[in-house]
Amino acid sequence: MPVTGEVQVQGFYTVRKGDTLYSIALEHGQDYKEVAAWNRLENANRIQVGQQLRVTPPEEETPVAVVKPVVSSAPVEAKATGINTDAFKREPKGGKEPYSEEALARLRKAEGAQAPTEKSVDKAPEKPVEMPPEKPAAAPPPPGDEAIDWAWPMPGKVVLPYTGGGAGKEINRGIDIAGKSGEPVLAAANGIITYVGSGIPGYGNFAIVRHNTSYLSVYANNSRVLVKEHQTVNKGQKIAEIGSADADQAKLHFEIRHLGKPVDPLKFLPAR
Repeated sequence: MPVTGEVQVQGFYTVRKGDTLYSIALEHGQDYKEVAAWNRLENANRIQVGQQLRVTPPEEETPVAVVKPVVSSAPVEAKATGINTDAFKREPKGGKEPYSEEALARLRKAEGAQAPTEKSVDKAPEKPVEMPPEKPAAAPPPPGDEAIDWAWPMPGKVVLPYTGGGAGKEINRGIDIAGKSGEPVLAAANGIITYVGSGIPGYGNFAIVRHNTSYLSVYANNSRVLVKEHQTVNKGQKIAEIGSADADQAKLHFEIRHLGKPVDPLKFLPAR
């Protein structure tokens, strides 16, 4: 929905000139397909400047259990009670015994075990209220940050270091590693491929690997990518080949992102 100005609502992002759904998803550490689904976008290439997009999962509403009294399909009629005391007073059972309080008492005692009393029929027996089962505890999150076993995505010299990150800034959000065209690009850690394509200017052919709920890595400027979206990869697995797509030389542009924000890869990769 279009908005004016640069108003940012928590959990939403206002589209700016030059944005793509892929770049927006990357900036917020999300899968672009999920962002499209949250915003009911039929075409990922059709977004407009000023449009406000949800970039965090919609909050799930917890259904509230309402305990309702049990109501029978039809009211219980008085004739279902078995003993009509008015009629009984007028004519004792069988008409063989004249009415008296003693006769009435004897008959009530004799028939007490055979017919339900008026009280028991008029009021249904109480049933224990079945409370909804307790919601199970949330499943533990994927392995934490410290559990990621990082490795270099390729050998080679770092020709351009990390200088920071942020939307709209012409700075390096990762590191550039020099190489030769066709050299293998390796997954820096175990994870799942969440994007393969060329939807962001400057990245050429690139792939994104999600490692857990917090971290993902980006492999850009490849001559070709060898994996598919939703594919599981292991650390050290070949996922692409070095190229110079959208770059001034054959190199790998490599990023590590925490909750969508670029961080310095050299703080995570092992020293060498």
